[in-house]
Amino acid sequence: MCGRYRLITPEGEIQEHFNLDSEPDWSPRYNIAPTQPVLAIRQDAKHPRREASLVRWGLIPFWAKDRSIGYKTINAKSETAAEKPAFREAIKKRRCLVAADGFYEWKKLGPKEKQPFNIGMKDDSLFAFAGLWDRWRDPADSSADAPYLETLTILTTAANPLLAEVHDRMPVIVRPEDYELWLDPGMTDPARLADVLKPFDSRLMRMYPVSKRVNKVENDDAELIKEIGRSGDLDIG
Repeated sequence: MCGRYRLITPEGEIQEHFNLDSEPDWSPRYNIAPTQPVLAIRQDAKHPRREASLVRWGLIPFWAKDRSIGYKTINAKSETAAEKPAFREAIKKRRCLVAADGFYEWKKLGPKEKQPFNIGMKDDSLFAFAGLWDRWRDPADSSADAPYLETLTILTTAANPLLAEVHDRMPVIVRPEDYELWLDPGMTDPARLADVLKPFDSRLMRMYPVSKRVNKVENDDAELIKEIGRSGDLDIG
């Protein structure tokens, strides 16, 4: 799964990596959590350009009666998203990339003890999760100018060999060469996206233990991504 991640890459580098028309409005975050705004990249259906915008993490389907479902939809299984009512329209028509440069996962060490790990590319470079988004308006608000809320979910897949040491699932990381296909508004057949949703190559990634301070959402600073001790000091097998 993916329940916490970070994005500290400078705005200019984000713009260049995703080929955006302008720099995104983003400040470095070390501990991004569900229900918070995240940076989503989408491609305009009428114009061949990509735009970055802030979208709330936790997808609320357009048909939902209230926003509470968003707490249960921060992730969606890529293998079944096309079949689930909450995601089946979004995977056909509303796909996005979620910018990140690291994420956290917890390994269970005992009945009440878990060790957090920072996971990302070997060079700490920018990457993208596969996301689905939707636009929702509260049906209880009957006013003509009732606002729309845009929300998203991050797709998950089976863990690669690296992640399997701590969890059986991992977020879908989209290869840069697949960005165009994933964002293409004209691609409406989920079956043709299967290769995009495979586990990312573990040989390009690294993982190391970090402080349990990351457990608290209010902690959001550079200390969270510092490696603690040596990986050999912990039983992660």
